Formats: sequence, structure tokens, C-alpha cells
Amino acid sequence: MQLKRVVVTGLGALTPIGNNIQEYWDGLVNGKSGAAPITYYDTEKHKTKFACEVKNFNIEEFIDRKEARRMDKFAQYAIVAGEQAIADAGITDTNINKQRVGVIWGAGIGGLETFQEEVLSYAKGDGTPRFNPFFIPKMIADIAPAHISMRNGFMGPNYTTVSACASSANAMIDAFNYIRLGMCDVIVSGGSEAAVTIAGMGGFNSMQALSTRNESPETASRPFDANRDGFVLGEGAGALVFEEYEHAKARGAKIYCEVGGGGMSSDAYHLTAPHPDGIGVIAVMENTLRDAGMKPEDVDHINTHGTSTPLGDVAELKAISHVFGAHAKNININSTKSMTGHLLGAAGAIEAIASILAMKYGIVPPTINHTTVDENIDPSLNLTLNKAQKRDIKVAMSNTFGFGGHNACVLFKKID
Repeated sequence: MQLKRVVVTGLGALTPIGNNIQEYWDGLVNGKSGAAPITYYDTEKHKTKFACEVKNFNIEEFIDRKEARRMDKFAQYAIVAGEQAIADAGITDTNINKQRVGVIWGAGIGGLETFQEEVLSYAKGDGTPRFNPFFIPKMIADIAPAHISMRNGFMGPNYTTVSACASSANAMIDAFNYIRLGMCDVIVSGGSEAAVTIAGMGGFNSMQALSTRNESPETASRPFDANRDGFVLGEGAGALVFEEYEHAKARGAKIYCEVGGGGMSSDAYHLTAPHPDGIGVIAVMENTLRDAGMKPEDVDHINTHGTSTPLGDVAELKAISHVFGAHAKNININSTKSMTGHLLGAAGAIEAIASILAMKYGIVPPTINHTTVDENIDPSLNLTLNKAQKRDIKVAMSNTFGFGGHNACVLFKKID
């Protein structure tokens, strides 16, 4: 069977450093930090008092107030990013067959704020189970792509992948496979998350996963730095329109890049910690290269998972050195989480977008907040520290890993 080529024709982003693609890209190349004190609730008794919140966002500019009240924020974010990507791709009622257009989305947690509010409200009552009739439809992780589908009449595959922080990368790989197997013409893919809540922050704090650099939030996310002390929680959404190449050409769509391949693996090691030797990460990058029919020396840029955790950063860079050998020092490696924080299930999507834009503009965004060399990290690696670097990128990889040992990697290449 001849596999079909898949391209990216639309992008949308709602992030802690920008509420659309241009703002997001400007924030990335200028090394903007999205971390700041939390505004959503009183943090007085919390260990970590900051996060990367979406800023200057009013859902009523996009969705009717009554409709918005029936959605958790993670679904609201999905709709906004999804509609941006659909508009960017130039999709209309007349240039697609809606039965061959799907939405495959990623969310690691889903409607956490809704769940928190409903349970706390119940706990304050007399024990009578009074719940909002929209409690379940607001909370469940699959509802975000459902909203995108219903708003646009897309009748193809519609579901959510849930693999913790690898969720939206898994969604993109599924979208890629559906299209190259000839089962769809277009799929809106990506991910969204809105876990900056009392429960979300408290839960991650109890695991000692979050940075507690409360005196300097903007410098707290510091991947690869010797003084990193955990990740910074972020929120938002990223959306990409994946499309069959001939279909895109036939309707005159602009094309950002081609999707070269995707890989998955499992650490099979620990609930939350990465394998110290990066065995699963090695496997996922090798699987991706094999799927794309490429050699290690073909890769110019890697947007790492790079969460700013003591164990994870070292394990990932060890894996890169193993897979790419002597070529590793020639690759521009970065972590855009230094600016956006960690968007959990949406991380893969916004980082894939960052990789695609780096390829489009020939600029690799920096890994900010690096001040102290970690002796456990190979000094020959180019981690694109503190300042963006110009680079002609023909092939870019985006790594995403999740609690439970889920690993996913997507490779993008300049269109021939």
C-alpha cells in the first residue's frame, strides 16, 4: 500500500506568552517568560505560588457567555486554538468533505477545575448529591474535540488521547496515521490543558515535582541548569491542521511543512521518574527516525521535553547523545518550556508548533534562564542557551514524555 504524504496547513496557539501564533512566536524568539504569581486563587498556604497562566484572555470575545459557562477552561482553550488553526488553513464548507475531516485531541487531565469546584461545592452541603447537570460533560477529556467537531460539522474520527504529558503528541501521531493510510483528508489535532488550580498545584507539589522558586518566578523554569528544582505548571492550547498533501495542493492551501514520521515507546520503569539511562527515550527517537526513513545526521533541531526537573533533563540529553552520536553536537537543542512552562497534555502541540515555526523562519528559540553548568550534561551539546540562534532547519524533532513512561516523538521536514 502506498502511504500518502501528510502536511501541516494551519496553526493555532493560546499560550502563557501569546494568545495567537504571531504573539507566541514573538515571545519565543525574544525569550519571554510566561511565569508569574498565580491570580486564580489565594496561594498563601501553597508551596508554589506561581505558574504560567494564559493572560489577557476573555472567552466571551470568542464564545457566547451562556455557552462558555457549559465548558471547562480546557475546552474553551481548545476551541480558541482550534478555530485559529482552521481559519489559518483556509478550510471552508466548500473545499472539504466534512465526513473525511476529523478532530483528534490530547488532554492529560481534562476538566480539573470543574471537578474541583463540583466536589468542593458538594462537600460544603448537607450530603445531598446536588451537581450541575453539565458537571460530567464539562469534565470529561474527550469533550474538547467534540466541541470543535460540533462547531464545524466535522464528521470524521473524533476522540481524545490521554497519555499524561505525551497526550497531544500521541494525538498528532494518530492524526498523521489516519491521513497517510487514506482514512481522512484533514484532521485538526493538538491539545489543551487548564490545570492551574488548587488541586493541580497541590497535587504536583505533594510529588515535589514543581519548582518552589517563589522569589523569582520568571527564572524558575530553567531546563539543563544545575540549579533547576522542578517544572513550572503552564496552561493553554495548541492546534495544528494535518492534511493529505494532494488534497492540500488541490485546494491551494499554504503548506508549512511535511510530517515526516512519528514514534512511540514506553519506559516500562516507574510511575513518574524517567529511566535514568533514557532507554525509552532512545527507543522513541530511533522509532521516529525509522518511521521517517531518515538517518540521525539528517536532524537539525530537537525541541526537547526538557521540563527543568533534575532527573528528566539529564536522561533525555543522554538519550540524544546515544542516538545521534557525534552528530549530536551539530544539532540545535532547546526547551521552550523555559518560557511557556509545562502545559502537560498540551505540551506536545505547542512545542510541535514551535519546531515548525523555527523551520519556517530559520531561527531556533532559546532555552532561557541558564546560569550554571550542570556537570552531568555533555558540554559539547548546543542547548541554544539564553539567546535565539539562526539556523537553516530542514528536519526538526519534537520530544514529549509523560508520567507512566509514555514517550512520543514527531518529526517535521521542509516540504520538497
